Amino acid sequence: MIKNSIAYRVYDFLKNYPPFNLLKQEDLLEVSKKVSIIYLEKGDTVFKKGDSFNSNFYIVRNGAITLYHTTNENVQVIVNICDGGDVFGVRPLIAQEDYKLTATANEESIVYAMPIEAFRIVSNNNTDVYKFLITAFATNTFDPYTAEENKKIFVDYLPNTAQDIVNFQAANYSKNPVTCSQESSLKEAAIKMRNHRIGCIIVVDESDNPVGIITNSDIKNKIATGEFPIETCVKNIMSSPVITCKRGLTVAEGQLKMLQHNIGHLCITKDGTVNSKLIGVLTHHDVLATLGNNPTVILKEIKRADRTNRLRAARLTANNLLKSYLEQNIPIGHITKIISQINDAVTVRAIQIALKKMPTKPPVEFSWIALGSQGRKEQLLFTDQDNALIFEDVPENKYEETQAYFLELSKLVSKSLNKIGFQYCEADMMASNPEWCKSISEWKNQFKDWILNTDDKAILLSSIFFDFNHIYGKKALVEQLSDSIYETLDETTLFFRFLGRDALKNPPPLGFFKQFVVEKDNEQKDLFNIKSRAIMPLVDAARLLILKNKVKGVNNTADRFEKMADIDPNNKELYQSCAYAFKALIKFKTKQGLLHNNSGKYIEIETLTKEEQLKLRRCFKPIHDIQEVLQVRFDLKNFA
Repeated sequence: MIKNSIAYRVYDFLKNYPPFNLLKQEDLLEVSKKVSIIYLEKGDTVFKKGDSFNSNFYIVRNGAITLYHTTNENVQVIVNICDGGDVFGVRPLIAQEDYKLTATANEESIVYAMPIEAFRIVSNNNTDVYKFLITAFATNTFDPYTAEENKKIFVDYLPNTAQDIVNFQAANYSKNPVTCSQESSLKEAAIKMRNHRIGCIIVVDESDNPVGIITNSDIKNKIATGEFPIETCVKNIMSSPVITCKRGLTVAEGQLKMLQHNIGHLCITKDGTVNSKLIGVLTHHDVLATLGNNPTVILKEIKRADRTNRLRAARLTANNLLKSYLEQNIPIGHITKIISQINDAVTVRAIQIALKKMPTKPPVEFSWIALGSQGRKEQLLFTDQDNALIFEDVPENKYEETQAYFLELSKLVSKSLNKIGFQYCEADMMASNPEWCKSISEWKNQFKDWILNTDDKAILLSSIFFDFNHIYGKKALVEQLSDSIYETLDETTLFFRFLGRDALKNPPPLGFFKQFVVEKDNEQKDLFNIKSRAIMPLVDAARLLILKNKVKGVNNTADRFEKMADIDPNNKELYQSCAYAFKALIKFKTKQGLLHNNSGKYIEIETLTKEEQLKLRRCFKPIHDIQEVLQVRFDLKNFA
């Protein structure tokens, strides 16, 4: 026990640092009385690798403590250097295991030893304290790839607000759906709907499997207009096939499914497919009844918009939704899916408005594709436009005028997107540039040239164009292009090595003493570039791995790593750790962007809390390890 005067000094120090600043004042003062003070000379050891765990964890008061791992070859690898306010040695608190690192004073230091049992008493059931300590533990772990720890650190934490709980609770759907047979007349179905006061009826087969749905809109549009007689068979006017889900889906999952398919009803079946018994119906009204923030309303506004300024207003509303979702701690994976749906809808509507302004209809079918972050469905904030256009092949004598039509269309679209808030691309990687508005054959030749005649420019463009995603028009053109790309990739291995070299150009962004690597000149001096130094290395690694494994249709970086975890189970935990780290980095960048009303790309490290710096540092180890994997797998050590 220490004297009260010393206890107050300990308290005055600890109250400024997490997780102690998350405790009640009286509780912190109580544990401060039980803290021991350790004085260390340079080189003194607090604990060694292999030591039995003791009853304390530690906080640096002054000086610095080096944590290092000793390899089987007796090589010491620095894992972290802790300074004032940093917590270390929490393995006994979190895992109750012997120490796996050695902690040594880097200079003359003072360390507080916090009794674990006393701390547990005052922090019991405090999820914020637990979250911080888990993060600190993982940051100071040499080999942190355990699924349980990663999920605690990188997946958004358990819901702690009423709205959060609502979004991710099981959807409350109707468990006694009203149905009719395929042979029923529309009149019989309508009478059932009236008697039950419902807006839809599910058409089922003899096994009670759902085969179609009839809504009030169908009756209004197909019967009241005289298109079909009231006695017509229901299968003549029903919408088919239905969209199904299995029981246990959350409100958020149901909402997203409705957004994706532009529908207002989901059929719940025994196994989640159309080939099993109908057990319930989730309606759009069910979702709206439980959700305070409603992206469906935003999408409706986008679809109704007839002018760019209305599109801009709807997209700005989506920014408020984004901010609200982040504040409610909604998982970032769900947020990106929702905002991507909105961004794509904005682009589609901008194209539709532009088409109405064109003097004639398009001469041939075309596809508008998104590139870069929108192509990967990772665009949360307003960023630069990156897009391209593919049109069907035409005779050589028609090519110039066909391209001219689509260039004019693209200029109108890009102008609208700029007014909405998506800035023009400084590098002019937009469909309004003749270089990025071509026929399908020209696009195939372009990608073939990039792959087979690789140079620095080709690799730079590959980092943008290989993440394309169909937005509007004829999807088959995009599928043709994808097929052609993968056929060409079979002809070379050199291209992958160039991509690998590019993926290694930004090493993990920590210096020798675990300081953040910041910009050295220009107006960004001393700022940390989270995009180029942390996010893009993961984006580049995921792209390379997914291309090498010939996986089509998976563009999102986190999804790519999850897919790689399935393909290569030997490295499953590393891939999952990369996915978790990427989500954390995207969330961090987005929060910074909303806070400072910019892209969130540059961060002033000194403005971050200890917890934020810990979380950010923890994301860098997967970058280091995935780059090591790439270096070996693609033989990049001596590849210049």
